[in-house]
Amino acid sequence: MLSTNDYIALSVFLTAWSTYSWLAYYSHWSKYTLSHMMDTHRHAWMQAMLTRQVRIADTNIAAGLQQGTAFFASSSLLAIGGAFTFLNATESAVELAKDLPIPLTTDPVQWELKAFGLILIFAYSFFKFGWAYRLFNYATIVIGSIPEEIDPDDETAQAAAVRAARLATLAGRHFSRGQQALFYAVGYLGWYAGPYAFIVTTLFVTAVLLRRQFFSQARQAALIPVATDKLT
Repeated sequence: MLSTNDYIALSVFLTAWSTYSWLAYYSHWSKYTLSHMMDTHRHAWMQAMLTRQVRIADTNIAAGLQQGTAFFASSSLLAIGGAFTFLNATESAVELAKDLPIPLTTDPVQWELKAFGLILIFAYSFFKFGWAYRLFNYATIVIGSIPEEIDPDDETAQAAAVRAARLATLAGRHFSRGQQALFYAVGYLGWYAGPYAFIVTTLFVTAVLLRRQFFSQARQAALIPVATDKLT
């Protein structure tokens, strides 16, 4: 069964994941993240959409976002199937681990328990991607409900643009959460090399994600001087 160090490593994993989510989406510093800046661009996109009589470009963008989300949702399902296959091949995996020059766990019970955890992570990512796909679909419907011949300053049009922007923003957040789960699944694989390797891979993944949100070149590229109120 699992040792005390395994439980400690698992606690570090869950704490790191939840701490990153808090920093990126709920903390005071979340307004400085790449995700928040892209939320601002989504609102700007919907405001610009109101000024276009032909919105083919907008619908194409929304369709592209849906296709990307569908790809990741399908990938998560395939990963779940692969994890179940891995679970059924525990004995073969353990025998292979004994022959490898790296210190992998050789206890079949631990392999099965860790495989169940991996399945849960992939299932979480699938639900996030699936809901993001649905929200992008809703945003597209709201965009399509806005008449082409309309005054951009009309309050009804402005309200529809805000609804579409909020739906697109929520979809983007769920999509980011799904990707975040896949990244942490990579860190989770370190557990098969032992609790210490698990802690190292978890902290490495967390550091990479924090860098991308707060210090990456992509964040600098998306940086704009106008700030928007934080969504609740």
